Formats: sequence, structure tokens, C-alpha cells
Amino acid sequence: MKSTLSLAFRFASIAGIVCLPAANGQHRIRFDHDVRPILSNHCWSCHGQDESARQAGLRLDRREPAIIPSEGGSIAIVPGKPAESDMIARIYSHDPEMQMPPAAAKKQLTEQQKLILEQWIKEGAEFTSHWAYTRPVRPTLAEVKATSWPKNPIDTFVLKRLEDEQLTPSEETAPHVWLRRVTLDLTGLPPSIEELDAFEDRLTTDAKEDVYAQVVDRLLNSPRHGERMAMQWLDAARYADTNGYNNDETRTMWPWRDWVIKAFTDGMPYDQFLTEQLAGDLLPDATVSQKVATGFNRNHVLTTEGGIFEEEYHVEYVADRVHTTATVFLATSFQCARCHDHKYDPLTQKEYYQFAAFFNNVPDKVVSYNQTRMAEPLLRLPTPEQQTALDGIDSRTKDVDAELAKLATKEGADTTALMTEKAALAEQRKKLESEIPATMVMTEPVESRPIFVLKRGQYDQRGEQVTTGFPNALVSHDVSAATSKDSTINRLQLAHWLTDPAHPLTARVAVNRCWEMLFGVGIVETAEDFGIQGALPSHPELLDWLATELIQQGWDQRRILKLIVMSATYRQSSNVSAEQLQHDPRNEFLSRSPRYRLPAETVRDTALFVSSLLKEKIGGPSVKPYQPDGLWEDVSVER
Repeated sequence: MKSTLSLAFRFASIAGIVCLPAANGQHRIRFDHDVRPILSNHCWSCHGQDESARQAGLRLDRREPAIIPSEGGSIAIVPGKPAESDMIARIYSHDPEMQMPPAAAKKQLTEQQKLILEQWIKEGAEFTSHWAYTRPVRPTLAEVKATSWPKNPIDTFVLKRLEDEQLTPSEETAPHVWLRRVTLDLTGLPPSIEELDAFEDRLTTDAKEDVYAQVVDRLLNSPRHGERMAMQWLDAARYADTNGYNNDETRTMWPWRDWVIKAFTDGMPYDQFLTEQLAGDLLPDATVSQKVATGFNRNHVLTTEGGIFEEEYHVEYVADRVHTTATVFLATSFQCARCHDHKYDPLTQKEYYQFAAFFNNVPDKVVSYNQTRMAEPLLRLPTPEQQTALDGIDSRTKDVDAELAKLATKEGADTTALMTEKAALAEQRKKLESEIPATMVMTEPVESRPIFVLKRGQYDQRGEQVTTGFPNALVSHDVSAATSKDSTINRLQLAHWLTDPAHPLTARVAVNRCWEMLFGVGIVETAEDFGIQGALPSHPELLDWLATELIQQGWDQRRILKLIVMSATYRQSSNVSAEQLQHDPRNEFLSRSPRYRLPAETVRDTALFVSSLLKEKIGGPSVKPYQPDGLWEDVSVER
């Protein structure tokens, strides 16, 4: 059952495991990198924090319960003594009654994984916090050999990893290639011939770095950049112009879409961008624009069918808001905790419903409005011209009423003309109101709607009543909003909590999304999942440096984007050598510029742009593609 240290590291080498050097010159197993993935994939479904699924009273997601005797009297982990640890005896056992994971389990441990667990216990069975749940600390720049290559701190972190892997960066790509790359990445369109000519002319007279910086500034301040950023955000926020489900009726959510485009075009700081979408209606003297921003949490599918249980669908809508908010801003899946304690991430079912309480107070009652079906609350959005016309009609109606009141005191006065005018004014107003769009927004009623832990997530199986709260694993004493014990905390406090500089996830997730947009793959490949089942960051120090830089720069995403596209890392050629393919086949170490397929929107817009057919009007109702007559007959829905 036991193995030698040399054999363990021979297997570790074969498996490609990277271990930390110990003081004695040997290597130590890293819990976060080497051990936690094994435990989470093979052990925690039965021996994790989910008490309802826990077997034999044994927990292996924390150190303390793992090193005390279990119900049977055995000790799973004896730090420093793998031979006395029941875990090691069971993972090597061939007895079906003893073997762990059970022989019938689909996921079995490999020999390498067994050796890693054994060596980890021998080294003291250290548990560490998951990297994503600790506050990002600004790292110092590492020393590198090729000091002439870095153009900014991004390159220093990348070069350090390349040098550790005995790789060298690729040569810088040609200026015209960089121009095309950066223009496509930041605007979703290629450069025009005129822009290319002007760029090359400036390179003959001005310093190269200045010319490059001027190009980036021009692109970042372009309305096209606002649309490019919105394209990514609308996908994350599940934007749609129809309600979904079988009827899939048209709805008016394009005002929120227009708000997103304008926010990016204006360079709105990310903390404000987040706050207005989660709680714009709760800001002091909230503007119409800030209320429209809360449409972020009204983009979910919406049933307009009759005969439904309204409470059932209300629960579904709230769950959608929870899942979207957690995924988009925290890159953490809360969904599993809807029915039970999360089996992998430190999130209990009670905490799930405490978080859901932030989004529970919207009535969600479906109403008809101007040939659409949407759910309350709705915000009417007259244009300035429409508002002026309404004000004029109301003013004249008031005058007519005053004249009628005067004539009412005179016997025999003729009011026929005034009554006709009043009826005409009412008809004008009704017609004008029918042309005014309305969009779904969030509101917070005076009395909160009660929320309960739902057994197995079933809408009519209520358990303990809860109030709003934050997940304990993400609460730090440094995060001011998290220290509040006020049971009335609302979405505005939630937004403040998320944008507190001490929050472990918000800034990391934001900069990772920027990186993914430019490189095709984020520093954390699973951009929507920073949890324990997600991928580890390829360059953790770089991720934390960018996260802290975003906060230091006032949450200005443009500054982060400019840093990246001006870096030597981004400017590399995408040509691939045989050596690079062998040592870095997926370009994890960033030894070259990535090659990836352009988004579908960019492909289509480019084709229209180069053929002079692209219409660049921004805003208003969405344009739908041509649909042949009879297209929807099979599903009995008219469009």
C-alpha cells in the first residue's frame, strides 16, 4: 500500500503536476492545485458540506472534521502519518466493503492521484482557502531575464511564466496586423482603408508607441466600442426581445439594451455600471436612466400562459435573477444550492435563499400594454417630443375644464364645442399613449415579500423563513457592507458589497472577462465559474494585478483594455513553431498571439462593412430578419 517518495514524484512528473519546492530541496504538494480537485471530483459529493447527502458522518472539505474520529471510530486523516490514515487504507483497498470511492462509482482514482493524496498527508495534510475566495493582493513584479521585452507589468508576469517553462515570446507582429487585430477586438469591425493609410503615414513621422496609443484611444472612444462591449454583456445578461416559452411574445427590453450601449460608450466605471443595473431604482433621486438600468434583472424568460400557478413562476424568476447575478458578477454557480447545500463551493441552501431575498419583492404580474405582454413593474418611456405633446394636451384639457366650469354657472350656456374639443383631446392622448414604449424594471415596495427556504427547491414546500444576507464564504471583515446586521438590507447594499475593494471576486471576474474578449480564453478558462469545480488561473499573479489595477484606476475598464492591447504579449505574432506546439499546444503560457474564430456578429458586420451595406444607427426597437410567410404555422404562433 505504501510507496516511496521517489516513486510518488515519478508519477507526479508523468502526470504533469507542478509542485512547490520545500526547504529540503524536495517538492511539496499544493492543496489548491493538486489535492482539492481530487477531493472535489471524487469525495465531496458524499463527504462534503451537504449534510443531507453526507455518508458515515465524514467531512473531507475541511481539515478539522477530517482529522477527528468518524462514527466508526476511524480517523480519515492523520497529518504526517499516511499509514495510520483511514483514507489511504480505503483508496488502496480492493475490498468492495472498504474501497473508496466505491467500486461502483464512475469516477475512480488513478494511481497518480492516490500517490498525491498519500504524499499530501505525509506533508501534514494542509488545507488552504480556495484562491477565488480570498481578497486579491497586489503582487510585486517578478525578476525576469529578458528585461527589454516587457512594455508594461502585464508582460513581466507573462514573461516570468514563459521563462519558468523555458519558452520565449514570439516576435512582434507587423503594425498593420496589430491594427486589424485591435480594431476588430475593440470595435467588432475591421479598419477602413483610410484608417490603415493614416496609421502607416503616422508611423513614418511619429514615435511608434505614441501612434499605437492614439489608435487605441480613438477606438475606445468610438460608439462602435460601446456596441462591441455591449455585444458581450447582452449575452451574459440573457437579453432577448421576446418572452420565451411557447408563446414567445414580443416585449420591450431594448431601452435597457440602449442603456448598456450608452454606458460603455460613455466609459461608465464598472462599479457604477454594476450598481445601476442591480439597484439603480434605489439610488437617491434615481433618474429614469438609472431605473431603466435595472432591466438587467428583468431579462429572464416570462410565461404569459393562463392557468399557471403564479407563485411557481415567481420562484423561477427569482431563481433566474440569483443565477444570473452570481454568474455574471461573481462567476460562481449558486444554482446547486437551490435544492440542497452546495456539494463543492462553500454555499448553504439557507444562504442561497438569503441571497434570493434581494430579488424577491418584484410582483412579476403579467399585464397587457400596447400590444405587448410583460410583467409589472413597467416604466413608461416617452420621447422628449412625446412628453411635450402630452404636456400640451394636458394643459389644454385643463383650460377646457376651467371654461366648462365657468359656463356651468350660466344658465343656457352653449358647451357643445368645448365638450367636443375635450373628447378630441382625450382621443389624442389615448393615441399618443399607445405609441409610448414601456419596459420592465425593478422596484422595491415598502413591505418586503416573505421568502422561505424551499425544500428541494419546490415552490410550495416552505421551510424556514429567512431575510436578506450574504454568503459567509464571501464575507470578509474588510468588506464594510457585509458587517451589517440590519435585516432590511436591500439591493443597493448588495451592490455596495459587490463593489467593495475587499471583495474577492468582483474585480477578478471583470478583468478576466476583458482578457477573454481579447484572447479568446480568460486567464481563468471557465470565465463563468471561479468556483472549486472551475479551472485554476493560468497566471494567478497577473489576474490579481489586473484586478487591483482596475480598482486603483477607479474601475475604469478602458484603462485595463488599453494596457492589454498595448502590451508586448498582445502584440505577438500568431505564427506557431513546432516547439511551441509541443510545449504549449493550447497557448496556456501565452508564447504567441492566439488564433480563434471571430464572433458571429463580427463576421456578419464585417461582410456588411466591407460591402458598404452596414447601417450604423444605434438605438430603438430591434430589427428582425426577414421571415417567410407561414414560418410559424407549425407551432401555431403568429408573429
